[in-house]
Amino acid sequence: MGFEHSSLAQHYHERTKYAPETLAQQARGLDWSRQPEPFKTYPLGTVFPLKPFFRQGETAAERYWQRLSRLLYCTYGVTAVVPYPDRPFLMRAAPSAGGLYPAEVYVVTRSDRLIPAGIYNYQVKDHALVQVWQSYHWSGLQDACLWHPALEATEVALIVTAVFYRSAWRYGDRAYRRICLDIGHLLGNVELAASMNDFRSHLIGGFVDSQINDLLYLDSAQEAVMGVAVLADLLQVSQNLSAFPAALASTVCYDYGAIPDGDLLAACHQGSALTNTDIIYGMSKVEETTVPTLNSGGALPNAAPDDKYNFPFGLRVSLPQTVLNWDIGLGALQQTILQRRSTRQYSGKGITLDQLAALLTFTYHAEAYRDQGLDEAPSFFDLSLVETFVAVTRVSDLEEGCYYYAVANHELRQIRFKNFQEQLHFLCLNQELGRDAAVVIFHTANLAAAIARYGERAYRYLHMDAGHLGQRLNLAATALGLGVSGIGGFFDDQVNEVLGIPADEAVLYITTVGQAA
Repeated sequence: MGFEHSSLAQHYHERTKYAPETLAQQARGLDWSRQPEPFKTYPLGTVFPLKPFFRQGETAAERYWQRLSRLLYCTYGVTAVVPYPDRPFLMRAAPSAGGLYPAEVYVVTRSDRLIPAGIYNYQVKDHALVQVWQSYHWSGLQDACLWHPALEATEVALIVTAVFYRSAWRYGDRAYRRICLDIGHLLGNVELAASMNDFRSHLIGGFVDSQINDLLYLDSAQEAVMGVAVLADLLQVSQNLSAFPAALASTVCYDYGAIPDGDLLAACHQGSALTNTDIIYGMSKVEETTVPTLNSGGALPNAAPDDKYNFPFGLRVSLPQTVLNWDIGLGALQQTILQRRSTRQYSGKGITLDQLAALLTFTYHAEAYRDQGLDEAPSFFDLSLVETFVAVTRVSDLEEGCYYYAVANHELRQIRFKNFQEQLHFLCLNQELGRDAAVVIFHTANLAAAIARYGERAYRYLHMDAGHLGQRLNLAATALGLGVSGIGGFFDDQVNEVLGIPADEAVLYITTVGQAA
């Protein structure tokens, strides 16, 4: 793709690709003297400890604090400590590329009914909230989010930000991809932790960036808002919201001039900012509309019929809808979230076809879990833009090769006929995880089509949705006793060539699954 004819997001994507001939030049030496802190601290502000609320509360306020405490802990809380002598490493409920944890979580409350109104930062190390701003108006959040109806009936929202340097310190300009993937994993936890605690989360990705950053008094060059998760209280019938759009479009930028290395991340993020002049509805308020989300039939209502890769010569495998028993009332799902770890090494042994079916059922067919109390239509930005390909090397009763996963049909369609073990090792930057996994799952998207729908902002949505799917894969694999690890570094163009994926499909994310060593 010629840079001069591409949008800013396409330009960023091309410039941050890894290629075998340039990888050595792109490798970054780490300046350990400038290693970023993975936490924000506030010397001032009222602190509200959350640990006491792990116990059952007696009053209505205590029970509400308990639900919020458990939700935050399962979203981003510290789940293990590696006691390095100079700097203990704190693992969290959501994974992060390189263990850098670029996200910050803020809680915004509307009234003093159960929790004092204000803006809070979630202090991960201490599992506490610190009230950073008390004098604010909920209407400021509503206005920044273009009066999204989800905020009209609710009292609490989570705002997730990115501290860019935490990831850029190691990954340079490509860090923006990993930041969005990391936040997608976190949002996947929000969705499930909300269900466990009688909330329903609804994502808002369409907000005026400058307004919402100002609401938190952020220096947007260093830290900026990436998404809002509104928490509807399911114990109050009035807050059981219907579906509203999560994503709005920004402009498309072609006239971005020369961008030096090191400035690409900031340019991509700033270019995807939504302003009041970008509002696609032509009014200040968002209207209710039908949005692409998983409905009760598992299909995407706004998507075209799922007839892709229906080759007459290709193997087609209809998968059973294998459902895991989370038993969320007894905490099985919570324990899975807290026990999840990124696998460092696979044994090379295979998995069963039923295990693969269970992974894909939980990830894509939430309606199968309605009887277990989980959200049957979880909130994504726009899943109709994301495609899934599965490279199979060791699955019992399934031929080796690369398959397209047809979501609505819950069917695998073979597009390449060979064992890709050595090629997967190469594609994943020679990481043994790619070589020794039983299956390697690729999320892709037609970047041009996504930009035509959402402008530059599509780049955020695509990667956060891919990370959200990745988190569901992580948790399903953990529940099945399998190893799982996401990979954000790969040889972009070579993935398409080796697996037979169309060249216009941008590879967003890779998830490896297998038997842990």
